[in-house]
Amino acid sequence: MNIIAVDDEQLALEINEQAIQDALPDSTLTCFTVSNKALSYAKENQVDVAFLDIEMGGMNGLALARHLKDIHGKTNIVFVTGYSEYALDSYEVDASDYLLKPVTKESVARAMARLRNPVDLRAGVKIFVQTFGNFEIFVMGRPLLFTRSKAKELLAYLIDRRGALCTNNEIIAAIWEEKGDSPSLQSHFRQLVADLTRTLHKAGISDIITKRRGQLAIRPDKFRCDLYEYDHGKTAAVNAYGGEYMAQYSWAEITNARLDGITVQ
Repeated sequence: MNIIAVDDEQLALEINEQAIQDALPDSTLTCFTVSNKALSYAKENQVDVAFLDIEMGGMNGLALARHLKDIHGKTNIVFVTGYSEYALDSYEVDASDYLLKPVTKESVARAMARLRNPVDLRAGVKIFVQTFGNFEIFVMGRPLLFTRSKAKELLAYLIDRRGALCTNNEIIAAIWEEKGDSPSLQSHFRQLVADLTRTLHKAGISDIITKRRGQLAIRPDKFRCDLYEYDHGKTAAVNAYGGEYMAQYSWAEITNARLDGITVQ
């Protein structure tokens, strides 16, 4: 997530910067004391959220917000000011929120929960795993293509297990739940593992999986995942969950029920 903060008072900007970093440690934050410099930056970089002081010398926050919206209409505007009388003006540019100084970690988190335009969690991330809705894995923003759907499902199952070592028999029972174990199924599974390994190697991300004799596991430290960020309470990930999790796989219903707060018998 790419964020800018703009305030012509250095001390106020430093307070805003600290609060934003505390609330959103995984975001990219760039700070400006001059509106024109922030505008130049936005012309070269997509800005997901802009925290703007309203009362500034030169181009004020309202004018800057209008220019930012002209560049990228989906930029979320959060106004930050010490003057509550500007609240009504903020609605002119469809601001997501309006924060009174001093800004805190908590107020930033609340503002992020009310963003008008959802932030693409994949932006700027080399490997991003999407589990909300249908399962997909993106490498540099592009969906990874699999030659076999079961190889993709195998990877999805390992993602769901969050780094736990899974035996071959466990995986087979999950992704072929309607079939009993057999030598032919074991052979087919080995082919799937080989196929998945080739796909990951071709994409340059083969290190996201670790193998032991008869066991496989994902390496969660090698990528970002909406599920993992949800479990850590990251605001953008919490907002991204819409009630569906790996919707194409029946075995994912247990995790989906957990996300929905339902006890599965």
